[in-house]
This record gives sequence, C-alpha cells and structure tokens, in this order.
Amino acid sequence: MEARFDLFANEIALKFAKRFAGAGLVIQQSPLPRSTQELVSLRASQINGCGHCIDMHTKEAEAAGETAVRLHLVAAWRESTVFTEAEQAALALAEEGTRLGDAHHGVSDETWARVRKHYDDDQTAALVALVALINAANRLAVIVHQKGGSYEPGMFAHALD
Repeated sequence: MEARFDLFANEIALKFAKRFAGAGLVIQQSPLPRSTQELVSLRASQINGCGHCIDMHTKEAEAAGETAVRLHLVAAWRESTVFTEAEQAALALAEEGTRLGDAHHGVSDETWARVRKHYDDDQTAALVALVALINAANRLAVIVHQKGGSYEPGMFAHALD
C-alpha cells in the first residue's frame, strides 16, 4: 500500500511539521532521559500500529546506544527484567495515556504516583508532553499510510529547518 499523502510536499502540512518538530525539540532537550523518551515513543507507536514511528524510534534508540534486548522487550515490558522502575512507570503512563478510549479512568492514580516517585516536575512535564506528541505523530502517519522501513537516524534533524 502506498502512502496516501506526502506531508512534506504540502505547504500547510510542512508548516505544521516544522512546528511539531519544534515541540519535539523541547522534549528532546528536557531532562527526561533520552532512552526513556525513545522507549515511551516506541511503546505508544507499537500500540497504535504506526510502522513509520516504530521504525524511527527503534533506529533512534539504537543510534543513542539502546540495546537490542531492551528494544525487543518493550512490547512485553511487564514480563521483562531489563527495565528500571522509573522506565516501567514511564511505560505504564505511555500505555494508559495512549489507550484512553480503552480505559474508563484514563491514567490511573497508581501509575501517576509511580511516575511522580521517579520523575521531577520538569521530567514529568516532558513525559506527559511526549505521550501526547507521539500519539499525535502516530495518528498523522497512520492516517496517510506513512510506511516504516526507510528511516535513517537523524534524517529529520535538518529536513525541517
């Protein structure tokens, strides 16, 4: 199946993408650990079935030094021993924040308490913004059938200047 629409070839979509990338830069430059950012983005993208974002965040995580074992186990993080308590809290928030329609309570108080135990205010703000941003990115890519497989680490760093 071919992509339905090239978001980088349309003036309005490109303007939006530049602002979207700017929001992402705020998160990237935050004190939230880069590995946590990539794991959270990967998990939300898995849930949303976004091949483009799974491709991107797997490769970016690898380029940042993430291990293959941890990347392979993100989808089964609860049944794994390779994630810290802080990362588990972030992954739980990613799942509950992504599955809002599936959970009548949204993000549980238990998950929120776990996040606050491990992350300060700036890290929490970045984590919440990241969950919202990756879900928006997943929706953009899935709607236009943006396919995974061709992403190269860092390829968007200069594309949106």
